[in-house]
Amino acid sequence: MYILGYNMSVAVGVGFIALAGVAAETGVIMLVYLDLSYEKFKARYADTFNRTHLRESIVAGTALRVRPIMMTVITTTAGLMPILWGHGTGSQVMKRIAAPMVGGLVSATFLTLIVIPVIYGIWRGWHLPKEHDEKEV
Repeated sequence: MYILGYNMSVAVGVGFIALAGVAAETGVIMLVYLDLSYEKFKARYADTFNRTHLRESIVAGTALRVRPIMMTVITTTAGLMPILWGHGTGSQVMKRIAAPMVGGLVSATFLTLIVIPVIYGIWRGWHLPKEHDEKEV
C-alpha cells in the first residue's frame, strides 16, 4: 500500500478481508496435512517416535501442499495483475482492492510454507525426546 501510495479506504479494507480469507484457507489446509502426516508417522514409529521422525513428518506433510498453495497464489496473482495495470472506469477502486491481495499473497505464502511448519514442529516437539536421548537407552 505504501509503495503504491494508497491510503486506507473501504476498497483497501475489502482487499485485506479477501486476502485474510485466502490466507486462512491455505493455512488451515496446511495444518490439516501436517496433522495427517504427524499421525501417520506417530503410528508407524509408535514407541520410538522422536524429533527426527517429527521433522520427517513435517517435511512430508508440507511437501504435499507446496504445489496446491503455489497454484493458488500464482493463479490469484495472475488474475489480479491486469486489474493493477488497467486504466478506465472503476479502475481506481479495483486497484485498491487488488493491491493488498497481490502484495499480501507473497507474505502469506511465506507464512504458510515456512512459518506454520516451524511453529507446528516447536509445538509438537515440546515434550519429545531428542535424537541422542534415544541412543543412550
